[in-house]
Formats: sequence, structure tokens, C-alpha cells
Amino acid sequence: MTSSELWTRATAERYDAEESEMSSAAVLGPTLDFLAGLAGRGRALEFAVGTGRVGVPLRERGVPVAGIELSEHMAAVLRRKIDEDALPVVVGDMATTVVPGEFTLVYLVYNTITNLLTQDEQVECFRNAARHLAPGGRFVIELGVPPLRFLPPGQVAVPFDVSDRHLGFDTFDLVAQVLVSHHLTRDGEDGRYRRGESRHRYAWPAELDLMARIAGLELERRVADWDGAPFAQDSAKHISVWRKPA
Repeated sequence: MTSSELWTRATAERYDAEESEMSSAAVLGPTLDFLAGLAGRGRALEFAVGTGRVGVPLRERGVPVAGIELSEHMAAVLRRKIDEDALPVVVGDMATTVVPGEFTLVYLVYNTITNLLTQDEQVECFRNAARHLAPGGRFVIELGVPPLRFLPPGQVAVPFDVSDRHLGFDTFDLVAQVLVSHHLTRDGEDGRYRRGESRHRYAWPAELDLMARIAGLELERRVADWDGAPFAQDSAKHISVWRKPA
């Protein structure tokens, strides 16, 4: 069993349209360059591969990619884009599901480790990554830095998007280390808004480093974005790379 919330068919069907900006060349180009460079001549495994936003174009660059995905509906959308032989996907959770073979790269992007709502499961995710890595292989995570410094005393919500078609804000349970992302999305031109929410367990970079040590991995690099900008105290997110000793 996993604590992750399961993506529904309706969510999977509209996911690509709602995340079109994240699929743009400006976003994907640096992401693919970064990941392809780490994969080298080896195979890559994407945890929570989703609809293939990253995995499909990475495969098109010549990197053999496999995936693990909890939602059968998300995997079904991916399967319309690419055959199973070209990008095999195992349906299961990223903390325990095993894919055959060894990989030079395991990666987990777009804050998705926070879908695991307990610390124990996040630790097991690191262990699962290490289990799949060949000696010298890397585990990469893209994750936002918890925006708690935007919370003045007594405030529990932080907006992250205020636009014509979408209003988004996070609320925080500081004891459980869980945030809930709330979304109001305008559908069509009738002005009606669809409400949705999702729960996430946020984690600090130092906590992830400890999870990596538990799994036998060593921090190799941490940057602020896929272009490699230095990670600093005001960085909104980080790309972290841990290496399995050779």
C-alpha cells in the first residue's frame, strides 16, 4: 500500500493540456540536456513517469527509458504516445516496485517525491532508487524548497499562482509536514471554476541528503535549476544529484 493519492481518469486526460508550459521547449530543453548527460550510454528509469512529459522526449534523444507509474490512467495516456517496447512502464508505487535490470540514472521530477505522504515511504523511495542503480549511477530529484518563510505568524496559506485561468495556493500543517495544494481552474469560456486539491509531504534538502545516506548514496551536486544555476538561500527549488559509490 502507498499513501500517494491516485490520479483519476479525468485528471489524466486533461493533464497534458494543463501542464503545456512544463512541456515547452524552454522547460524541457535544459531538463533533457541535464538528464541525458547523466545517463550517458546507459539506461534511465523514471519514477512516476506519468504521461511521459519527460520520458518520451528523453527516449527520442536516444536514451533507453523505463518507467514506474502508480496511476493506470496516466500510463494509458503515455501509451498512446509510444509503444511498450520503446518505453516499458510498470504500474506500481515508486517506493517498492522493481523494474528488471540496472540503470545509470534514476530520476524523479516536478516535486513528485512529495506524493509520498510519510517519511518512511520517502526513505524507501531512495532505497528503491539505489536498488536499481548500477555502481556509479545517479539518482536525481527536482523539488521545490518549502516556502515557509512566506508564512507570517497566524497565516497558513501561500499563493503560488494568480492568473486569468487558475488560482493556486498551498496550506500548511507544520506539525505533520504536509501541505495541501488548492486549485481553482476555469474551464471553457463560461467563467465557471473547477476546484481540486492534492496533499504533499514537503521535505528540506538536508532531510533528503539524510535519506540518501540511509540508502547508501552520496550527494554529488545540487543546483537551483536545470541550467545549473548555483543553489542559494533564496532559491525556489533545487535539482539534487546523488551517486551510488562504484
